[in-house]
Amino acid sequence: MASPNSYKLSCSIPGHEMDVRGLAVAFFPDGAFTSVSRDRTGRVWVPNSSPDRGFTEMHCMTGHENFVSCVCIIAPSDTYPRGLIATGGNDHNICVFTLDQPQPLFTLKGHKNTVCALSSGKFGTLLSGSWDTTAKVWLNEKCMMTLQGHTAAVWAVVILPEQGLMLSGSADKTIKLWKAGRCEKTFTGHEDCVRGLAVVSDLEFLSCSNDATIRRWLVTGECVQVYYSHTNYIYSLAVFPNGQDFVSTGEDRTLRIWKQGDCQQTIRLPAQSVWCCCILPNGDIAVGASDGLIRVFTEVEDRMANPQDLQAFEDELSKTTIDPKTGDLGDIKMEDLPGREHLEEPGNRDGQTRLIKEGQNVEAYQWSVADSRWMKIGDVVGGSNQQTSKKVNYEGKEYDFVFTIDINEGGPSMKLPYNVTDDPWLTAHNFLQKNELSPMFLDQVANFIIENTKGHTLGAAAPSAADPFTGSGRYIPGAADNRAGFGADPFTGTGRYIPGSGTPTGAPVGVADPFTGEGAYSSAASRQTSTNIYFPKTDGVTFEQANATQIMAKLKELNGGAPGEYRLSEEVLESLEKLLVSVCNPCTTEQPTTEQISLLWKTSHWPEDIVFPVLDILRLAVRHPQVNDSLCGGDADDGVALCNHLLSLMKPQGRPANQMLALRTLCNCFSGWRGRALLLAQREAVLSHAADLCSVCNKNIHIALATLVLNYAGSLHGQPDLEAKAQCLSVASAALESVQDKEAVFRLLVALGTTVASDQTAQDLAKSLGVMSQIAKYTSVTDPAKVGECCQLVLKELQ
Repeated sequence: MASPNSYKLSCSIPGHEMDVRGLAVAFFPDGAFTSVSRDRTGRVWVPNSSPDRGFTEMHCMTGHENFVSCVCIIAPSDTYPRGLIATGGNDHNICVFTLDQPQPLFTLKGHKNTVCALSSGKFGTLLSGSWDTTAKVWLNEKCMMTLQGHTAAVWAVVILPEQGLMLSGSADKTIKLWKAGRCEKTFTGHEDCVRGLAVVSDLEFLSCSNDATIRRWLVTGECVQVYYSHTNYIYSLAVFPNGQDFVSTGEDRTLRIWKQGDCQQTIRLPAQSVWCCCILPNGDIAVGASDGLIRVFTEVEDRMANPQDLQAFEDELSKTTIDPKTGDLGDIKMEDLPGREHLEEPGNRDGQTRLIKEGQNVEAYQWSVADSRWMKIGDVVGGSNQQTSKKVNYEGKEYDFVFTIDINEGGPSMKLPYNVTDDPWLTAHNFLQKNELSPMFLDQVANFIIENTKGHTLGAAAPSAADPFTGSGRYIPGAADNRAGFGADPFTGTGRYIPGSGTPTGAPVGVADPFTGEGAYSSAASRQTSTNIYFPKTDGVTFEQANATQIMAKLKELNGGAPGEYRLSEEVLESLEKLLVSVCNPCTTEQPTTEQISLLWKTSHWPEDIVFPVLDILRLAVRHPQVNDSLCGGDADDGVALCNHLLSLMKPQGRPANQMLALRTLCNCFSGWRGRALLLAQREAVLSHAADLCSVCNKNIHIALATLVLNYAGSLHGQPDLEAKAQCLSVASAALESVQDKEAVFRLLVALGTTVASDQTAQDLAKSLGVMSQIAKYTSVTDPAKVGECCQLVLKELQ
C-alpha cells in the first residue's frame, strides 16, 4: 500500500524518437498536454478512457527544421477558442499551431539563435528567450519588443500575473524583471546558469540553476529561501495549484517533489537527463527525459500502474549504469564500501542513496519511504572519483576525462578531453574554438569541467571578474542612474536668462487645443459634447516661447568667458542674432542664410557648461523650414549628425538644461517633414536615450520627454509599424512610473491614446503591458480636469 503522500508511476508514454525537451498542459481537450522533442515534432496527448489509464497521441505537429526545445500554450480567444500551441526550436524560429493541422498556422522569425524558452500571457502575448542573449515580446504575429540586457543565453522566461511584468533567467547567472519592456531589477544569487523559472504568486517566483539549487524570490528583489537536494543541474520547475508545493527535475536523473519547503520524495528515472515537467489538471506529474519517454506519476492509487508495470519500471531502473564522474553519488572509494548487509538498516529520508560492494561491482540503492525498502537504482561503472582512475584514450591520446558535451541543443554530441593538469578555462576556450561554438558558453563549459573533476588538482583559477572575450564594465543601455536627483534649476536670480522660461506647464482656457494658449484649461466645452478633443493628436507639439533679447544677452555674457578657441567674434555673434530674429519673427522677410545655419551648427558644439543658449537658438531655429531642411536632411549625414549630437547631450549624467533643450529641439524637429522623417528613421535610438531621462527629477525635462513621445505617437498613428508603437507604449509606461508633473502626465496620456486609437493590436499590447491598471489612478484627477478626462477616454479605448 502506497503512502497517501507518495507518487508512483502511472504510465510511460512512448512516441518520441529522441529527448523530450518540453511539456505544457493544454486547454483542450480536458486532461491533455503537449510535448516537444529533439525529433523535431510536437505532440498532443489525451487521457485514455480505457483501463490502462495511459495517454493516446491526438495530434502531431511538424514544421521546425531542427530540434524543438520548448513549448507553451496560448490561451483560448474568440478567434481560437481551443487555444494555440507555440514551439521554439534550434532553427531560431517559433512555430504556432492549431489543433486542426500538423503544419504551423504561422511562424515567428527574429531570433538569431536557438529559441529555448517560451511563456504566454494575457491577450495573446508571447514571451520568448534565446541563446542570442535576448528575450522578445510577440503579439499578433509581430515582434513588439526586444528585451536586451543579458550577456549570455536566456534559458528561461515567464510572464507574471501582474500585467506588464516579465522575468528572464540567463546563463549570465542573473534573473531580470522587465516592466513595459524595460529592465526594472536584476536578481543575483545563483552561482551558475539559471535554467528555469516558475510563478508562485503575484509577488513570488522560483528559479532553478546549474548550481543545483532552487531559490524562492520576492519580485521586490529578496531571495527568501534556497532549497538544496539535487546533486546536479536542475532543468525545470512546476508549481502545484496551492502555490506553495512544487516539483523539479534535473541532470541527476531525478524528479523531486517539494512540500512545505522540504524535498519529500525523490523519484529516480532510468535516463540521465530529466529535462522537463508539468503538473496535470488532476494533480499528476508528467516528466520528459533523454530516453525519449514521457512518464506520468500519480499519488492516487486508482491511477497507479499495475504491479507488473511498476516492477518493470523498477527492474529497468536497477539495470541502469551510473558513471561516478557525474558526481551524482558523491565520492566513491571501492575499498571502503560495505556489503549487502548495509541494506538491512532503514534509510533516514526518502531518496537517500547507499552504495554497496557486491563482489567486484558497486551497486546503488535508494530508500523509498512509501515502500519502506531499498530500491536498486543502478550499477556504478567507471571507477572512483578519488582513486587513480585509468586513462581514457581519445584521438590517439590518453586523458583523465573525456566528457560528452551536449551544448548544441541536441546536435551531434561533442567530446571534450581533459587532464587534471590542464587549465579548465583554456581547455574550454580551445573546445569552443575547435567546434566553432559561441564564446558565450565559456563560463558554462569551464564550470562544467570544474564541477565534474572535483577532488582532483585543477589548473589555474578562473579570472576573477573579466569576461575573457568581452571584458568587464561594458555599458548596458537602460542601467539605473544612481546619482542624486536633479531637482534644482541651475539658473537662478531675478531677471536672469532661464532656458525655456515662459513655457506654460498648464493648458489653455476654454479653447479646443489643450496644448496651446495660457491659463488653466476649462473642460466645460468638452462636457457639452461627446467629441474626443484629446486624441489622436497627429500634428506635432512644439516649444515656441522665447525671449530673444535675453538669449542673446546670455550668449554674449558666456562668450566673454569662453576658452579662446571657442570665443566668437562680433561678426559671428551678429550673424547668430540675425538668425534668431528671422526664425522668431513670422513677419520678417529675411530668411536664414546657409552661412548662419553653418555657424549655428558649429557653435552648438561649445563646451557643455556654456552651450545652453546656443541650444535654445537651435531649438527655435529648427522650426523654420529652411533650417529644418538643412540640418535634418539636406544631406543624410547631416541629419544623423544632428541626432547624434543631441543624444550626446541627453546622457543621464549630463546637465539638466542641456538635456531639456536637446529634448525640446527634437520635439521641434517634427515641425518639418525632413525632421519628422529623420526622427522616425532614428526612432529606436532617440526614444531609448529619452527613456533614460525618466529618473531625472526635473519637471521641465519630463514635459519635454512626454512631448517627444507624443510627437512620435502622432507620426505613427495610422501606420502599420507595430514595433515602433510598442516602443512608444514602453517609454510612456516607464515615464508614468516616475513623472509627477500633471502636464507631463497629460501629454503621456494623450500619447497612449494616440498610439492605441483605432489599432486593435496596439490596444492588446497596451493591455498586456498593464497600462490600464497603471493609469487608472488618474481618472479622479480634477486639477487640471483634462488629466482625468483624457485618462477616462484612454481606458474607454482599451475596453
